[in-house]
Amino acid sequence: MNKHVLVSVLCTVIAPFVLNAQIKVEEDTSVNGWKSGGFFTLTFNQVSLTNWAAGGESALSSTALASGFVKYRHNDTYFETVLDAGYGFITTESQPVRKNEDKIELNSKFGKKAKGKFYYAGMLNFRTQFAPGYDFPNDSVVISRFMAPGYLSLALGMDYKPNDWFSAFLSPATGRATFVMDQTLADAGQFGVTGAVYDTLGNVVTPGENLRMEFGAYLRARLQGDIAKGISIVSNLQLFNNYTDPIKEQRANIDVNWETIIMIKANKWLTTSLFTNLIYDHDIKIPVTRTVNGVEVEGTGPRTQFKEVLGLGLSFKF
Repeated sequence: MNKHVLVSVLCTVIAPFVLNAQIKVEEDTSVNGWKSGGFFTLTFNQVSLTNWAAGGESALSSTALASGFVKYRHNDTYFETVLDAGYGFITTESQPVRKNEDKIELNSKFGKKAKGKFYYAGMLNFRTQFAPGYDFPNDSVVISRFMAPGYLSLALGMDYKPNDWFSAFLSPATGRATFVMDQTLADAGQFGVTGAVYDTLGNVVTPGENLRMEFGAYLRARLQGDIAKGISIVSNLQLFNNYTDPIKEQRANIDVNWETIIMIKANKWLTTSLFTNLIYDHDIKIPVTRTVNGVEVEGTGPRTQFKEVLGLGLSFKF
């Protein structure tokens, strides 16, 4: 994890304490029984250029984001499930329609009060995507698809829930499975699985593995609340450290997945939204161009990934 990722993570960890002075804090005094809710937002972005001397090209994009939760509480015991999903596309004059957002994530927690605001808890986290991703501008090379990768984590630990808008779950004992169910990607050793073994003629002797198991520490912090009237924020930070990485130098690496959406409502339906996603995973190889002895060499390596989507659209809470 490089210094830029570290700074971002520290800002996220500190943010709840700073926002505590701005968000109206309500004690977690939910009555026993079921509670459900969520939000949906559909944003649009358009750029239209005609004889534009400064250059550029017309573009159209749209992104749909949805989040729903179900909670159940009975005295000192609670259960909650949150499902987040998103899909979006972009098209320009020179490029065909391609996706710019694609995610499915399910989080479930079960906890029993230990003391004060702390709970003994177990968590399940599942992440994947809806549709294939391509190595654009080459739209014939698939670089990801549903369950390639797919991530399933099971964790036991402590959950800190001081109020209804913030929680932090920490587990020193987490098992994570990475699935790569596309054999071509598995043979290439993508997303950290063991790749195929080839003979001298390039034929596959041993197929690549479709599953990689890891064991380590896991942190998930979730912030959700109203910063001001008509301005809401939902932020999820996930950190994972693999104790069992066979390469000693890589055991200090921390996988990061941090998502934030800020929504500003203009009226009952119209909303401006800002969505950001920062990812760092040492097992995801990004195309990299390096200069070696004055010569540019193409290769791959881990890199910090960052995405930002700003749009105007429709939204509603339920």
